Amino acid sequence: MEGAVKIVYSRIYAPLRKQVYSSLSELNAAIWIALETHNNQLLRGRNYSRRLQFEEIERSALAPLPVLRYEFKKQLHATVMKNGHVCLSVDKHYRRATPYSVPYRFIGKKIKLLFSNSLVEAYYHYERIALHKRVKSPYNYSTDKEHLASTHRFVTDWTPDRFLEWASSIHEDVRLYIHKILDRKQHPEQAYRSCVGILSFAKKAGEQRLISACQRALSYGIYNYKTIHRAAGRTILEKNMDQYEDSLFADELPMPHHDNIRGEDYYQ
Repeated sequence: MEGAVKIVYSRIYAPLRKQVYSSLSELNAAIWIALETHNNQLLRGRNYSRRLQFEEIERSALAPLPVLRYEFKKQLHATVMKNGHVCLSVDKHYRRATPYSVPYRFIGKKIKLLFSNSLVEAYYHYERIALHKRVKSPYNYSTDKEHLASTHRFVTDWTPDRFLEWASSIHEDVRLYIHKILDRKQHPEQAYRSCVGILSFAKKAGEQRLISACQRALSYGIYNYKTIHRAAGRTILEKNMDQYEDSLFADELPMPHHDNIRGEDYYQ
């Protein structure tokens, strides 16, 4: 190894060191020329060069390169959710991990995920059941429509009709909001988790507050779970925004009480 470094230094670096190059591509081109000159020189005490030896002996012994470049892979285990997707938990630091679809028959099964920087593979009992490009952007789904229950004569516990019926039992405006969420997704399964999250607020905060929150969210014209739970960094239900009158929003929200806020009376 040290001998090879010495040869490269004397045959490539030395001839180029006094030249001035204006770009990396220009320098690389000069290196290739110097390298080719080095490979074509006769070996000391031999009547052949490195290039000649390669072409006559070594090239025919080379195996073809792999179709895909080698990538280091890691693995973890996860349970397939009722919407037919599974999340790569290591990507949670990207705000929200991208769910990847697997065939619907594996719903509820624990599978192995084998992932690299560019691909995500799902295995069940040593059989690969799904292959996806790895997606790190938040709030996206990687879905193969052939994996989904709605593509087949199979119905899971979660269906659009069930969510719409559940929402209708609360209020028509809640049903309308759930309908908007389902309608915006390319595949209904992609919206199931949002539907469950929104409708569960009926127990957490009360039906009336959920109704008010959906009515206000409908006026925003933005249809997703984040609008109800975390709209623009605020939470409609947790911040009691659903209880404000529309007239308050027409001007400004009431100033919250806080020791670090002086209030308007201070300046009078």
